[in-house]
Amino acid sequence: MDVRILDTTFRDGAQSLWAMAIRHGMMEQVASDMDNAGFAYIEVPANSIHFKKYIRDMKENPFDVMRMLARLMPKTTKSAMAGGFNLNPFGNPTPPALGVLYQQTLFNMGALNRAQVTCNTADQMKLQLPGVLPILKDIGFEIAMAVSYSVSPRHTDELFAEQTRKAASFKPDSIYLKDQGGLLTVDRLRELMPIMQQAAGDIPVELHSHCTTGLAPLVYAEALKLGVKMLHCGIPPLADGPAQPSVLETIRNARLMGHTVDVDDKLIQRVSEKLYAIARQDGMPMGQPMPYDYAQYIHQIPGGVISNLKFQLSEIGLSHRLDEVIEECIRIREELGYPIMITPFSQFVGTQAAINVATGERYKIVIDELIRFAMGTFGEDSGFTWMNQELRDRWLELPRARELAAVGKRQIDDISLEDCRQIFGAPGISDEDLMMRAIMGGTAEIEAMVAAGPPRRYSSTMPLVTLLDELKKHSGVRFIQVQRGSDSITLQNRAGAAAPAAVQ
Repeated sequence: MDVRILDTTFRDGAQSLWAMAIRHGMMEQVASDMDNAGFAYIEVPANSIHFKKYIRDMKENPFDVMRMLARLMPKTTKSAMAGGFNLNPFGNPTPPALGVLYQQTLFNMGALNRAQVTCNTADQMKLQLPGVLPILKDIGFEIAMAVSYSVSPRHTDELFAEQTRKAASFKPDSIYLKDQGGLLTVDRLRELMPIMQQAAGDIPVELHSHCTTGLAPLVYAEALKLGVKMLHCGIPPLADGPAQPSVLETIRNARLMGHTVDVDDKLIQRVSEKLYAIARQDGMPMGQPMPYDYAQYIHQIPGGVISNLKFQLSEIGLSHRLDEVIEECIRIREELGYPIMITPFSQFVGTQAAINVATGERYKIVIDELIRFAMGTFGEDSGFTWMNQELRDRWLELPRARELAAVGKRQIDDISLEDCRQIFGAPGISDEDLMMRAIMGGTAEIEAMVAAGPPRRYSSTMPLVTLLDELKKHSGVRFIQVQRGSDSITLQNRAGAAAPAAVQ
């Protein structure tokens, strides 16, 4: 075996294609097979942003999701984004003690073993990660550090080489080139990958890309020629489109090129069939190979952000204005000084663009995160020193800027867990309840989650169970007989509840 696969199906595949809406029951149907498929790593939706999605939209307890994945996938190392210890990255900072508790809890329950640390800016490596990485290593995590790719006047070979050297100085287990916008071309990879490999020294460099421009499968094939040994892939239908290349096509190409890949194709194919059945049942999008799209190089919006923008615009009846929002994203990014279009900046730009389009007036409402951006909160390499000076001055004169500046001066580093319990509710609440309250900023949405009851179960891959479920919906149907050869089963619908009446 000389090529290994990190599976992105549950996390980036679902984020890119299903707006993160992959449910407890969906993953439960295939997790055990995934564990036996031979993946080096399986990415799981263990970031606090995903927890918020579970609680708010799917009404499912995210810690129960994590326990299920730990139970059904005990053998494979589970990986997730872990850029810092703030449990509410789009709101006021949470005390670091809570972030440490969060990572320790997931590690102890066996739900998470590897931290994918995003280092999107040099400032982050200088200011934040020196305090984060030692704690993650002490807990026991493997560390993979991402150097995120972008195209702009600021993002040169020299910058990527510098960021790779700085990442390598932390001695992570691996570094990966993260092409969240699917912007890499074969020619660009030929230039950039050797530069990063040299800067990384003896630390292996992985590749993570999206199929947004249709080029990622070609880029992956070229990466193999350049000596890359770890590729990030997904299982259809949660592959292709704005997500990662299909693992089935990737390993086929790798083997035709003379490489060995020790994964179970047949088992992965069965997982794929189950996921297709689930997607059809819930009417979920299915990834398809993408045509070449030069527009991606202009707006550079990641697939996961596009997916969520579509979902959010549909929620407010503005699906038909997506193209306007994307055009506005292009303009905002330039005005901000070309921030790299990745979390959190891509979300900031997308949210502000949607507000500008919805209100019909640019910056009539300015989100807090962009005011903080103009204040330099996210560091020099975010691009704020390049941003439109007139716009920056205007935002910094807003009354809200003074309020945010006062909040930013508060010291939260020394707040203990016991203090947190007092802040977020009651001294006797459990650690999990405490963390969920910190993520959601209160209790209302957690109470709604609890009231919704247990997670939905999926039986689309078990035909007889599906048949029973459908029979319940039709009180006029009294009997169904299924026969195969000499074996048959008769089902009778009694008072609206299906039950087997006779088996022959």
